[in-house]
Amino acid sequence: MSTRYEDGMKVRRSVLGDAHVDRAEASKSAFDEPFQSMITEGAWGTLWADDTIAKRERSMLTLALLAATGNFEEIPMHVRATANTGASPQDVLQAFMHVAVYAGVPKANHAIKLAKQTYAEMGVTL
Repeated sequence: MSTRYEDGMKVRRSVLGDAHVDRAEASKSAFDEPFQSMITEGAWGTLWADDTIAKRERSMLTLALLAATGNFEEIPMHVRATANTGASPQDVLQAFMHVAVYAGVPKANHAIKLAKQTYAEMGVTL
């Protein structure tokens, strides 16, 4: 294991939580192991491990980019991660409002719907 992989796994666990990472690791196969290693080293061990900006801001950027590019499947996971990164529901809403202006109201609307559902599942009162 490389240091970047080990660092990435620590950051991944701190952001997404042990339960999520344990499920992902348990479902990993020989087929997708290279992909899982790449995202652990690249996304988590390089990008998310960099302390230039706080995890709160990284959460907001990630959610906005996911919504703006229409990659809605990961929005609930990253909304749940805000419990660990410090991004508040109001922060998330502001990120999606930026999406509305710069990438389109339908994308922001769908992202807000997903966030509301996820917060409800988390027991967060909005």
